[in-house]
Amino acid sequence: MNPQPSARRSRLPLSLRREPVPWDRQRPTWRDARPSLIAEALKRAQARPSGNWYVVGATADLGRDRPLARTVADHEVVVWRGADGRPHAGPGICPHLGAPLADSPVRCGTLVCHWHGLALDGSAFGGWEPLPAFDDGVLLWVRLDEIGGEVPLDAPVVPGRPATARGLTAVYAGTGVCEPEDVVANRLDPWHGAWLHPYSFVDLTVVGSPDAESGPDHLEVEVSFKVAGRLVVPVRATFAAPEPRTVVMRITGGEGAGSTVETHATPLGPDDRGRPRTAVIEAVVAASDRAGFAFVRRAAPLLRPVMRAAAARLWRDDLAYAERRWHLRSTGRFPG
Repeated sequence: MNPQPSARRSRLPLSLRREPVPWDRQRPTWRDARPSLIAEALKRAQARPSGNWYVVGATADLGRDRPLARTVADHEVVVWRGADGRPHAGPGICPHLGAPLADSPVRCGTLVCHWHGLALDGSAFGGWEPLPAFDDGVLLWVRLDEIGGEVPLDAPVVPGRPATARGLTAVYAGTGVCEPEDVVANRLDPWHGAWLHPYSFVDLTVVGSPDAESGPDHLEVEVSFKVAGRLVVPVRATFAAPEPRTVVMRITGGEGAGSTVETHATPLGPDDRGRPRTAVIEAVVAASDRAGFAFVRRAAPLLRPVMRAAAARLWRDDLAYAERRWHLRSTGRFPG
């Protein structure tokens, strides 16, 4: 398979597989997916600075009249837009009598507690201290120094991505019983792609593994995205972890070169059984230099639900993977 674009591209970004390989006749990848290789890549990711920034939701989910609430590592957090449109953030507990600020409306950029009318404009008040917030145009971030314990950064480590003005974006959010490292480990194991997700990927081959000492610290794959039947879209892509809770897949060759899929893992806190819960917030930023992509962008309101549904199907399986990994780790039975 050669996903690199040719000098004269076809009018459609599709290829026809000549001889589909049955699922059980694929080349086994377990020898390639060495536990030590994945563990070392995960260890390097965990050593990179995050500046204590956590993704809490999608930019599009934060309107002008209601806040966005999230529990991060068992801490209630609330985010809302000020009168100038910029995000404000802080604890989700009213400093007066503890009302849940998640249920409070926003009026002219001020968050008004629905219990007794205490108004917060984003500045410190009555023991309530604001938290740094950042809107990167696709995702919302909050900095929690008390939780992260790292040297704070002025802004989060935002991966490079296509300009949103020329791209198509969609954000999926799901929750699993696991820790962020289990989500990251899942994404640093692309060898499972065509085995666990045969409905989406075929002909997946890892052509480059990370080598922190003598080469780029990323995984490089050739893979075909399944469209229907024997129709596929072949691409070349890389997987890299720019910070401890983020993995980025970037298409580097073939259709949609430059497009990214960012997977962010945010710890939520324990469930009623004391098990850790993690939010998976995944942003797809698709781009193409084809003239017809302008029509795709215009159809964004119709396509985003389809893109989120596709991500949800993938994460149904990937969260089962991450949850299984956490269960084995927590009971001392994880291999290796």
